[in-house]
Amino acid sequence: MIDYPILSILIWFPIIVGVALVAFNNLSKSTSSTIALVTTLLVLIISIQLLQYYDSDSINLQFVEKVQWISGFNIFYYLAVDGISVSLIILTAFIIFLIVIFTQSEQYDNKSSYLGYFLILEGLLMGTFSAFDSILFYIFFESLLIPLFLIIGIWGGPNRKYATLKLFLYTLFGSVLMLVSLIYLGNLAQSFAIQDFYSLNLSLQEETLILLAFLIGFGIKIPMWPVHTWLPDAHVEAPTSGSVILAAVLLKVGGYGMIRFMLPTVTEAGILYSEYMIYLSLVAIIYISFVAYAQEDMKKLIAYSSVAHMGFVTMGIFLVFNLLSTNTAAAIIGLEGAMIQMISHGLISAALFFCIGILYKHSHSRLIKDNFGAAQFMPIFSFMMIFFLMANSGLPGTSGFVGEFLVISSSLASSFMFGLLAALSLILSASYSLKLGKNVLFGDNPKNTQDYAECRFNEKIVLSILIIFVIYLGVSPDPLFKLIDSSTNNIIYSIQMGIRP
Repeated sequence: MIDYPILSILIWFPIIVGVALVAFNNLSKSTSSTIALVTTLLVLIISIQLLQYYDSDSINLQFVEKVQWISGFNIFYYLAVDGISVSLIILTAFIIFLIVIFTQSEQYDNKSSYLGYFLILEGLLMGTFSAFDSILFYIFFESLLIPLFLIIGIWGGPNRKYATLKLFLYTLFGSVLMLVSLIYLGNLAQSFAIQDFYSLNLSLQEETLILLAFLIGFGIKIPMWPVHTWLPDAHVEAPTSGSVILAAVLLKVGGYGMIRFMLPTVTEAGILYSEYMIYLSLVAIIYISFVAYAQEDMKKLIAYSSVAHMGFVTMGIFLVFNLLSTNTAAAIIGLEGAMIQMISHGLISAALFFCIGILYKHSHSRLIKDNFGAAQFMPIFSFMMIFFLMANSGLPGTSGFVGEFLVISSSLASSFMFGLLAALSLILSASYSLKLGKNVLFGDNPKNTQDYAECRFNEKIVLSILIIFVIYLGVSPDPLFKLIDSSTNNIIYSIQMGIRP
């Protein structure tokens, strides 16, 4: 039993250290790197302890911290976790720990502030995944934009101002609509606790408007088609670690928000419009795959790949609405598939952006044509990159296969056409993934062969760890299933309770 506020520690410890690193930015690169490494390691250990003491058989929220915050508006400092939250907290701690290991050999200007912003971002992500007061959630949710904006805006590429401005405007627009919905729901429920929203008796018109607001607010974060265009620009201009955290964790905030807020709150509207939302997801999966194939910039290709793969997440979520009244078991499979896809994509996309960052250091170019033939000079790295590209294609035995298989299985229970179109994407993802691998690794000799050398020790460590976990979750996903099963079933039950007789 844990008798200390573990969630508050996970949130505020990295934030405090991060603020200190930013404030004392005259620290040497080695000192700031060591502080960041120790901090992220401690956060990872604490998050593992959270997992160790979490009771996966219980449907109740655990490690609850609830203190009156703003009494006049009935707003609480309310923290808790379920299996869905725990899985994303572990992912966050794990990815940021790897980022800090990866950056040990990087020579960024003002590295202390650079690492400090990542630590602040880590704490805010922990808060987002553990906040059960909607206003507290919104504060953490919106605050994520600040360190991300600074990471891209300061250490990004030549067009970083345009990318950060686009990112800010897109997310701000969606967040304003979401905030209005949260305030409206809070006034109706006389409480801002997320769970209290589930029992509200909303009219179909109210549900439709709130569904639209949540779709825009969380859909931009995922991002869904057609509000996805900010993501490729942000990835192209972001430094390597910025792209990693953006793809691996920050995109999952949108999917988490849909599961936590949208599914149990706007049930009737969700059922009514579920087919349209599934079609939107299929557009993201199929159309964006073609767009990815056409890219000549490695980062843009993987960025569009992220949009396509997150389409499986939204499809799994929307299939819940579509199947709830006809096939509850398939609805659960779709939701669990969406969750596993989020975790899997977090690992694989992180690895691919690490790989592209390593290639960029050697070729000084993100263009595929400038990176032809790297396998001749980097055999170990090339093996690792090919593995991740295969996993990105949904290769059986990797985590990339599990989530997509579950979502496709769920979609077949809804409609043969849905299943067929979703399965088609596996061919498309293999096409652009193998195109990237073939051209970058096995093409003609690169222009500057003297700059090519095997990746550094810390880079090999990071990629090796990711390979182990991608294989482990692909071969034995049962621990992840066990972690999220009770929580997903509880969400399905909450949705069923929201259906009018």
